[in-house]
Amino acid sequence: MIPGLGLGLGALLFLLLALLVSAIRILREYERGVVFQLGRFWGVKGPGLVIIIPVLQQMVRVDLRTVVLDVPTQDVISRDNVSVKVNAVIYFRVVDPERAIIQVANFLEATSQLAQTTLRSVLGKHELDEMLAERERLNLDIQQVLDAQTDAWGIKVANVEIKHVDLDESMIRAIARQAEAERERRAKVIHAEGELQASEKLQQAAFVLARQPGAMQLRTLQTLGSIAGDKSSTIVFPLPMDVLAGLTLPPRKDGA
Repeated sequence: MIPGLGLGLGALLFLLLALLVSAIRILREYERGVVFQLGRFWGVKGPGLVIIIPVLQQMVRVDLRTVVLDVPTQDVISRDNVSVKVNAVIYFRVVDPERAIIQVANFLEATSQLAQTTLRSVLGKHELDEMLAERERLNLDIQQVLDAQTDAWGIKVANVEIKHVDLDESMIRAIARQAEAERERRAKVIHAEGELQASEKLQQAAFVLARQPGAMQLRTLQTLGSIAGDKSSTIVFPLPMDVLAGLTLPPRKDGA
């Protein structure tokens, strides 16, 4: 056997084995492969065993699992001109691998930048009280805006959660003063409503006593009894004339 021929066959077999290995791709269940042939889109392959033609075809892996993206803290000016710092977290996934690779250069970076600008623009349309009390509605607004804009990239934004709304110390003190003033206002309103109800009841009682003169005398005696419980008090009480009339002695028969 010619030594050079054996060496050539060995090299050829090694080259064929290398080409075969390079042609085999194994994609997991959550992965898809976007295949290009001579630079043009060929198809989406996977999961499982995928064989591509070396040199003529190239494949780009795409992960279909949900991505948790932490949006960096953004400076937001609310509609009532209050400066706050807001950060959020976004949950999204690729639903169309072809568009995620062809329509945008880096869909992760593009989604992150779009989330930052959308967070500022949407929250800037709302007042501070809405940011603090209506987060669920704001989360839904941001999610809908992001989902509509990333649809062209084959990306589905599933959820958006605002994590923190940070205020400076002066604004925290102002909110505390506002809350205290609101509590005082409610206390005064409740007290005024109680006074109004009490006055209405007293007016009704006065009407009842006015229709029954004897009831007024009984009420007067009851009041005296409650006051007399305090032995250290001296009470000067004018006796009504109608009571004195009942105590007048009858005239003597001898005319004296």
